[in-house]
Amino acid sequence: MYIHTSTVRVRYGETDQMGYVYYGNYAEYYEVARVEMLRSLGMDYAAMERDGVMLPVLELQCKFIKPAFYDQEISIKTTVKTLPGVRISFDYELYNPAQELINIGATTLVFFDMKTKKPCTAPKEFMDKIAAYF
Repeated sequence: MYIHTSTVRVRYGETDQMGYVYYGNYAEYYEVARVEMLRSLGMDYAAMERDGVMLPVLELQCKFIKPAFYDQEISIKTTVKTLPGVRISFDYELYNPAQELINIGATTLVFFDMKTKKPCTAPKEFMDKIAAYF
């Protein structure tokens, strides 16, 4: 299992009329957390795309527990619980500054060969780095 924690600060434009983070922004927070998790492994998502592999989202789940507000620094715990193959699944837990759980989510992404336009196995370099945690 691989776990990484990152943070985002809520910007004013991400809030709705009630002052809550607009629900659609949580998917973007998940993306920020995924990219930072990859970076923590020494991987660069942009380099993966330059090498011909992209990671489109296949599935997204999101459950709201408490609201997040403007200018709060939100901690995002990202977990990969199973060794990736053609798919990789991420679980997210978001916490407010008081360390209260405010949101849980999950995404499943597919390793996708940009030339063949078909799913493929995860790149060897990525597997070499993440396999140490399983």
